[in-house]
Amino acid sequence: MNNVTRIALIGFGEVGTILATDLKKQDPSLDIVAFDKQTGAAFLCERAHQAGIRLERTLQAAVKGSQIIFSAVTAAESLNVARDVAQHISANQTFLDLNSVSPNTKRSAMEAIEQASGAYIDVAVMAPYPPARLKTPLLLGGTHAHAVSQWLNGQGFSSQVHSNVVGEASAIKMCRSVMIKGLEALTAECLTAARQYGVEQEVVASLHASFPSLGWDGAFPHYLISRIAEHGKRRAEEMREVVKTLEDVGVAGDMSRGTVLSQQGLVDALAVKGIRYGDLQPFDWTQMVDLLHRR
Repeated sequence: MNNVTRIALIGFGEVGTILATDLKKQDPSLDIVAFDKQTGAAFLCERAHQAGIRLERTLQAAVKGSQIIFSAVTAAESLNVARDVAQHISANQTFLDLNSVSPNTKRSAMEAIEQASGAYIDVAVMAPYPPARLKTPLLLGGTHAHAVSQWLNGQGFSSQVHSNVVGEASAIKMCRSVMIKGLEALTAECLTAARQYGVEQEVVASLHASFPSLGWDGAFPHYLISRIAEHGKRRAEEMREVVKTLEDVGVAGDMSRGTVLSQQGLVDALAVKGIRYGDLQPFDWTQMVDLLHRR
């Protein structure tokens, strides 16, 4: 992993923007390019300008000559992107798959990349990128994981190798998501109903009494519900991959299927009402519920 001079970011959303901005600050000499399916949109051009990088018009142009290729797209597009990149990748290029998908989806992506002589790294992102940004903990898997981890940490990342086997790191992330995103969905369902009955203060107090360390009487429920309001569509896609993860080892995944419906249902309800996440700042879950159920 010596002499990395050019990096490509496939997907220029929240994660891609953080990576571009912070890597450029760490090493201004790096040539960082990005490709996104919305390349050409004015807001992306401005985002790239602010980060000090440039957008490429095609995936092929972004991949060409890039020693490191980060894939940070939606779960639904993850495998498609890997297969598309495989048409242009060659030896001495490393593909880091940061997407939240099932172990089997990661293995299919690995097969495509390695058949084209590229190196594939399974990356499990173990916490939201904001606020830790590059210091967000990463678990790595793959044959070249140790060399990649050393390079990442030298650039300011916080990564560690879980194993040389692709899929294991992602299994940790997916199983964790059963709980984390399920808790978000349960909180939204619980407190929305409580608000409608006018007993939300009593419910929150009861939850706090049972689990005082979590902060149910403070910012915790606002944070959990805000994650759905801001990223529910993306999180629902991830939970579909969680269901695959569970079913691949004979676990029914009933609760996780419910989480898909709950996460997607909330963002759909906001869209029907014409409510944007930005309209809800500073975020207060009670305000959101009142707007959704206003008659």
